[in-house]
Amino acid sequence: MQEYTEFFQNNMILVLVWVGVFAALIGSIFKSSTAKYKIIGVSELTQQINREDGVVIDIRTKDEYKRGHISGAVHILPTEIKSGSIATIEKYKTTPIIVVCKTGQTVHENANALSKAGFEKVSILKNGMTAWNDKNLPLVSEKSVSKKGKK
Repeated sequence: MQEYTEFFQNNMILVLVWVGVFAALIGSIFKSSTAKYKIIGVSELTQQINREDGVVIDIRTKDEYKRGHISGAVHILPTEIKSGSIATIEKYKTTPIIVVCKTGQTVHENANALSKAGFEKVSILKNGMTAWNDKNLPLVSEKSVSKKGKK
């Protein structure tokens, strides 16, 4: 026991870092287990779209959305979700919705807000559009939509 005490005294910063990491891990696990949304992968997203008529809610900037988005995605800015200006998606309250951002880091708060607003089946795409692009899955851009319209 004396060895442990001596180690802790000699390595106080290291011990505090490990305690902090452990506390953050426990907090993260608790937060994800009590969340009202699911974290899903790319294959689960495509299944929800194809089998359950799921709707992708893209919360990236307008420019990012225009450059390329998942086919059928609805673009809503996070500020609109926070302010409750979500009339465009009210009809999807019982439909599976998948909230997508660029990397999957900023989407949690928006998914919680949608759950609180009464959306029953909210999911988020793990690692966001980065995961979608890593799988080389198709994107629709404003250019490709306008080209199709001209043919």
